[in-house]
Amino acid sequence: MADDLIRYDVLVQDALRGVVRKVMREVADGGLPGEHHFYVAFDTTAPGVRMSSRLRQQHPQEMTIVLQHQFWDLAVSEHGFEVGLSFGGVPERLLVPFAAVKGFFDPSVQFGLQFDPANNAQSTPVDLAGDQGAVPALPIRAEDEADEATDGAEPEKDDEPRPEGAEVVSLDAFRKKP
Repeated sequence: MADDLIRYDVLVQDALRGVVRKVMREVADGGLPGEHHFYVAFDTTAPGVRMSSRLRQQHPQEMTIVLQHQFWDLAVSEHGFEVGLSFGGVPERLLVPFAAVKGFFDPSVQFGLQFDPANNAQSTPVDLAGDQGAVPALPIRAEDEADEATDGAEPEKDDEPRPEGAEVVSLDAFRKKP
């Protein structure tokens, strides 16, 4: 088999992260439309992630935030986003590079993307309906459930049923139609 010198895996990951970037920009400009809201999981150890030492202690490897009702000052750049959230009544400001994002999920329409954290060079669509095998929901780390249940994120729920009727995103969705 020939070596992939073009690195299609990296190109696909960049394209899918571009979807997250575009959606976040639209929300920064006009707010969340309808019932849309997002779970964004990210690697807290990734280069460029900025968060308080308090949150870093609670989430030493990964964190999932919820952008729904109580967030403010969402700013999106080419390389990442910055947002204000409240954790246990304490306002915090997070800076998350898109390269650190491990998962993105909009439960209002059962749309999700999961990025491969192992090599940060491949992403896979999330099959939320389980049609192609069991794919775990985006992880929500909650060492302090009381902290996470307020405003910014929700506690982990192992027995929560997966949403039905999910849509698997394929590469064809990003190709130009003739």
